[in-house]
Amino acid sequence: MDVQLLFRIAGVGIIVAVMATVLKQAGKDEQGQMVTLVGVLVVLMMVVSLLGKFFNLVKTTFGMY
Repeated sequence: MDVQLLFRIAGVGIIVAVMATVLKQAGKDEQGQMVTLVGVLVVLMMVVSLLGKFFNLVKTTFGMY
């Protein structure tokens, strides 16, 4: 697994957590929830991309078309 991907996911998590906390302290809970949701979707897209690469590797390794 690529370490750079783990750092990207951790970076997105840290940024989202800070932004959501700041928005919650400012009394804007709805925007904080939206930031959290967008962060989860970004990380989910990264993971789905990685899973797609993994399944392509498995298909080519075992000769499945």
